[in-house]
Formats: sequence, structure tokens, C-alpha cells
Amino acid sequence: MLSIQDVIDYCDLDRGEIEAIAEHEHIPVTVAAEMGETLLGSPEGVCRLHSMIIENMQHAMECGRFNHVQTLAETYQHLQRTHPIPH
Repeated sequence: MLSIQDVIDYCDLDRGEIEAIAEHEHIPVTVAAEMGETLLGSPEGVCRLHSMIIENMQHAMECGRFNHVQTLAETYQHLQRTHPIPH
């Protein structure tokens, strides 16, 4: 059986990015990892990943979860470096 770390190691996203997908889509982390890998396969998918994290930050801000906003901002910065929005 695969551990969550095995799944994360297989994916081209980091743990924070995968957790952000899971949060946004209300799905388990393992499913989010698979979804993230699929989204990375197209420019539209990469844009969708960016949108998910931004939407998560907006929601956290609205709920007053400022520490979570900071965590998501760091996750988003990593996503911007590793998978920038395609031109």
C-alpha cells in the first residue's frame, strides 16, 4: 500500500500545493495529488491550479484565518516559481 508521502513524491507538486487542491475541491489528499498531476498536463490546468490557491486565500481571508492565508501565500509563491502561468 502506498503512503501519502509516496503519493506526494510521485507528484510534481509539493505537499502544500496538493493540500490546497484537496481543500479547494473537498477531496482526499491522494485524489488531489492525482488531480494535480492531471492539471499540470495542460496550460488551462496550470491556470486552474493558480486559481484554486487564490480562491482558497480569498476564502481564508473572508473567514479571518490569517495564518492560513500566509501559508497559502507561501504555497502560491512556490507554485509561481515551479509552474508559472503559461503565456
